Amino acid sequence: MKSIIFEQTGKPGQILKATEVALPEPGPNEVRVKVIAAPINPSDIMFVQNLYGIRPQLPSGAGFEGVGVVDAVGEGVQIPTGTRVSFSGVGSWSEYALAHEKALVPIPDEISDDLGAQLFVNPFTAYAMVQDSGVPEGGWLLITAVGSAFGKLVIQLCQMRGIKTIGTVRRDDLDEELKALGLTEVINVETENLAARVKQITDGVGVACVLDAVGGHTATEALTCLAKAGTMIIYGLMSMQDPTINAGLLIFRELTIKGFWLTDWMRRVDSQTRQDVAQNVVRLLASGKIQLPVEASYPLDQITEATEHAERPGRRGKILIKP
Repeated sequence: MKSIIFEQTGKPGQILKATEVALPEPGPNEVRVKVIAAPINPSDIMFVQNLYGIRPQLPSGAGFEGVGVVDAVGEGVQIPTGTRVSFSGVGSWSEYALAHEKALVPIPDEISDDLGAQLFVNPFTAYAMVQDSGVPEGGWLLITAVGSAFGKLVIQLCQMRGIKTIGTVRRDDLDEELKALGLTEVINVETENLAARVKQITDGVGVACVLDAVGGHTATEALTCLAKAGTMIIYGLMSMQDPTINAGLLIFRELTIKGFWLTDWMRRVDSQTRQDVAQNVVRLLASGKIQLPVEASYPLDQITEATEHAERPGRRGKILIKP
């Protein structure tokens, strides 16, 4: 079979290649999935560069999630072959991939392959983080880099819960699209003062929670936008720079800063919570209330073009690999 493999870490376009490898056999509690589609997420790009929370065991496959059909099952697996599933696990950019039975979500016919391919990383993270934010109906939540696929999901989830949202952007061409999804206010951090605009928008109170994936100066400024007893949840570091933390601000506003990583969240919560989130995410996607647009799809042999497209600024949808 053909699979995307890398033997050293580095820029995806320079090290990733489609390679012929042996068909994997599922072990106990594992399944083999015939992959239909798999997205390119920022976490995939960071993993390939050895910048992610888990390190690749070289040579390594790439891609953390996808959609496909269960092709073979290992000992102890209850799910039947032929079941279409969303799955997570290292190596989804491949014709076939192995996944643990607990990392599978059977998906209904109402969910297309393009949606199913994106079910885990962004929807689960967005749903879990909005839950963890604790922002009540009518409260304010700030999302940095809101034009991302994740940001757009958070907007939609917050609108459904009656949470008001402020999003940061670096250019104005996404404003109409983001407002149409339900974003309450948008702030261009290249031309506007973030803290001053948030203070104006919230009548001087600030936001209850910030969801930050940027770090650096943006996160430093976003921290000052929190209301008393507010929380910042950091789930990425797109700038590759740590924010500067003002200890006085933390003390006298009683602020909380914490990290979020879906892998650890999935391990931490009980099985009922995982099932509830999965069911809610599937229900929302099947209903059409949540949109996950796709901009382009590429075969395995065009992995260089695919990763370059995924890293290109100004995208309006996800890039998929379709073996």
